[in-house]
Amino acid sequence: MGGDADDPSAEVLSEAAAAFGLLASSARLHLVWALAQGESDVSGLAERVGGALPAISQHLAKLKLAGLVRSRREGRRVVYLVDDPDVVTIVRLMVGQLADRKAGAAAVTGTRSGRLRGLGA
Repeated sequence: MGGDADDPSAEVLSEAAAAFGLLASSARLHLVWALAQGESDVSGLAERVGGALPAISQHLAKLKLAGLVRSRREGRRVVYLVDDPDVVTIVRLMVGQLADRKAGAAAVTGTRSGRLRGLGA
C-alpha cells in the first residue's frame, strides 16, 4: 500500500466503525444483503430472512438511522432499499468472498471452514 494518502480523521473512522458494528449482526447483514438484491417491505424481508416482524422492524430502524438503508411509502406499505452503491459493493464483496472461500474449502477438504470464528468477528 502506498503511504501517499492521509489517514482518515477520527470522526470518519468512528462513523465507519459504527456502520461496521451494525453489520456485525448476522440478522442486519442478512437484511442489507437481501435489500442489495432489491427493495422489499418488512413482511417480505421477515419471510426471506426468517425473523419476526417486530425484530425485523427494529433492525431496519437501526440501519435506517445509520443511513445504511432508506424507506419510502407506497400507499400503505413501507418499502426499504439500499441506495448507496458503496454499501452494496462492500456487503456483496465480503459475503461473496467468504461464501466462495467456504465453498472452495469444502470442495478441497470435504469440510466447512470457519476461519473467522473466535476472532471476535
